[in-house]
Amino acid sequence: MNLTDVTLKFEINSDDRDCIFDILNSSGFFYSYEIDVAVEIADEYLNREDHNGYFFIAALQNGKMIGFTCYGEIPCTKGSYDLYWIAVHNDFRGKGIGFKLIEETEKHILSLSGKRIYIETSSTEKYAPTQGFYLRTGYFLEARLKDYYKDGDDKLMYSKVLS
Repeated sequence: MNLTDVTLKFEINSDDRDCIFDILNSSGFFYSYEIDVAVEIADEYLNREDHNGYFFIAALQNGKMIGFTCYGEIPCTKGSYDLYWIAVHNDFRGKGIGFKLIEETEKHILSLSGKRIYIETSSTEKYAPTQGFYLRTGYFLEARLKDYYKDGDDKLMYSKVLS
């Protein structure tokens, strides 16, 4: 597979809800309660006309979602966005899909007059590939909240100024 086989869509539909579950579950990075939150966000997006401020970009191969981002403007800010989720199905990781998704997410946020993106992740060794991905895509470590998730598991907050 190469990236020319991957198409993007800037919305999700009810069929994608199960794909979100499958993508996150396949990764081995997320607890079941975290996956439940992602599916709840998808439900909010699907059930509210204003999508509750959430945006999705889905990466598709042969019409099936294999990766996605979910993001939204941070309440009470002007131009600051949280990237809530970026995930690629484990069978498709390492093929550039994550880079393509984050690039398109940044372009879309810029088109919405967004100026900054913030991303949070865990400091544990398990998340070292995630941390490296954020650094390779131009994000820098903005803050570290000690023992945030539990003892020995800090919250890392990355950011990027868009231009």
